[in-house]
Amino acid sequence: MLAGKFYTIVTQQQPDAQSVHTTIALNAAHPIFEGHFPNQPIVPGVCMMQIVQELVSGVVGKNLLIQKAASMKFLNMIDPVQQPQVNVEITYSTVEEGIKATAVIKHEAMVFLKFQGLFK
Repeated sequence: MLAGKFYTIVTQQQPDAQSVHTTIALNAAHPIFEGHFPNQPIVPGVCMMQIVQELVSGVVGKNLLIQKAASMKFLNMIDPVQQPQVNVEITYSTVEEGIKATAVIKHEAMVFLKFQGLFK
């Protein structure tokens, strides 16, 4: 889990029964950034997806794994020094196959990740 070490939840709101909006603070001193990349930290794409997975799991109250990525677009890099806090907006629904989710990670108008997929 990345929660508590790589990132912390600053605020979390559920505007309705099938969405959650979370502001997270990234830990720019985390050891991941020593290798990704020294003196130019960038949040790895796999970490962005892990954050989404952890937030969806927390909202539905069970551990989920990604089953299918219908769409996954990394649009910009997150520098934890320049963007120490980012917003994660997730909408989700329960379907026969699992939890269908759409997620966006952004800071103000800059979008870093757009994802649509299935968790189970």
